[in-house]
Amino acid sequence: MTSLLLAFVILASTLFPERAQSQEIRKGSVVVVPLSGEVTEAQFFFLRRILKRSEAAGASALIIDMDTYGGSLKAAVEMLGALMKSTVPTLTYVNTNAGSAGALIALSTKRVYMAPVSAIGAAAPINAGGEDMQQTLNQKVVSYFSGYFRSAAEKNGYNPELAEAFINKEKEVKVGDKVINPKGSLLTLSAQEAVKEYDGKPLLAQGVASNLEELCEKAGLRARDIVRVEPTGFERLAQWITVLAPLFLVGGMIGAYLEFKSPGFGVAGILSGLCFLLFFAGHYIAGLTGFEVVAVFILGTLLVLTELLFFPGVTLLALLGTALMVGSLLFAMVDFYPSQPLDFSLDLLFRPLVNLGIAVALFVLAVSLLARFLPELPLFNRLVLATQSPTGPSLQMRTPSMFESSVKVGEEGVARTILRPAGKAEFGAALVDVVTDGEFLDPGARVRVTMVEGDRVVVEGLDGIPGSSPLA
Repeated sequence: MTSLLLAFVILASTLFPERAQSQEIRKGSVVVVPLSGEVTEAQFFFLRRILKRSEAAGASALIIDMDTYGGSLKAAVEMLGALMKSTVPTLTYVNTNAGSAGALIALSTKRVYMAPVSAIGAAAPINAGGEDMQQTLNQKVVSYFSGYFRSAAEKNGYNPELAEAFINKEKEVKVGDKVINPKGSLLTLSAQEAVKEYDGKPLLAQGVASNLEELCEKAGLRARDIVRVEPTGFERLAQWITVLAPLFLVGGMIGAYLEFKSPGFGVAGILSGLCFLLFFAGHYIAGLTGFEVVAVFILGTLLVLTELLFFPGVTLLALLGTALMVGSLLFAMVDFYPSQPLDFSLDLLFRPLVNLGIAVALFVLAVSLLARFLPELPLFNRLVLATQSPTGPSLQMRTPSMFESSVKVGEEGVARTILRPAGKAEFGAALVDVVTDGEFLDPGARVRVTMVEGDRVVVEGLDGIPGSSPLA
């Protein structure tokens, strides 16, 4: 799976060669991330990935090139969290709008610079349809998020009163005796107002810059090290994969279950591998995981297969392998940064645990339904038995000289392969393809025929059934 994941990433670079080259971040790079149009969850995934890459590479700074009238408050909060975690110095270049959610994101960076003609502010929350919220709900939202962004602004050295005035129109802002924003209107600052100094300190922005090169000069950064990054089409794919993570997980689990219950390697195994591949690839692109997590998952899978194929009954290998697989799936969804210590708090693990819990619940439900109805489906018999059996009747003679005969209901025999639920059992001189009614039986288990329909022979295990007669 590691090689497939690597091929997936290489394919992305092949399809977008100019972007792959422009996104090469080195030690000392000044990384420029565009944030234009509506602020969305997809932009958060993109920003988070670049922040982590910049931190891992040792970039000297990250600049958000901003031109937005706003967007999702949820996405803005997530971006704030990502920016506050990063150890890379962050700046915002307002070029030319930082409205609503954009203003709040700008306060999440260490320094703000403005284009000569630009504005920042007016971040009142509204409904998804664009209408104003009901008064009670609006008060709750404003009260919570104004405090949230006040905290971020204060931590980054900005006047926290500005953050509240951006989102709360009832907030009056004064610096000394000077009224910056009267009560009854949301605060919006032009470039000239934002850089105006009060008591020797700019109100909000560090300066005005005509372009990014001038910004770098004023901020003490080397303009020649600028690396521009652009989101690819795979960013949106990554967003959907991470959002639908439980479905990909349950798809991989069900495929593995069906493959485990049928002999050989078939369609179910391929679908399972594809689901897990998409799961890891999406989280890799979204900046949540790396190749090492995939390696742990593969190691766990190999341990489980080793127990099943070579050491049946040695549950320690299967338990260890299962723990590694579950751990890697969980860790792939954990949002941690290279400089962060591995502090697995409830906040960090909440979303991964919810996703994994949903997947496990759906898997248990699906397995219950499959165990009940799967053996009766004609499609299952064709996929499992017909593809594994040679042409001709299902009865296989142990020697060519023996004549073929049919097994009958009630006839007893011995399982010669693992029945999961399909496999082979021996009845007298005949080796027959059989299927259980959902049971899992080891080689050597005694079985009895319960139903014969054409070449389909259904058996049940005799061990533990009172009154069953021993085989001769």
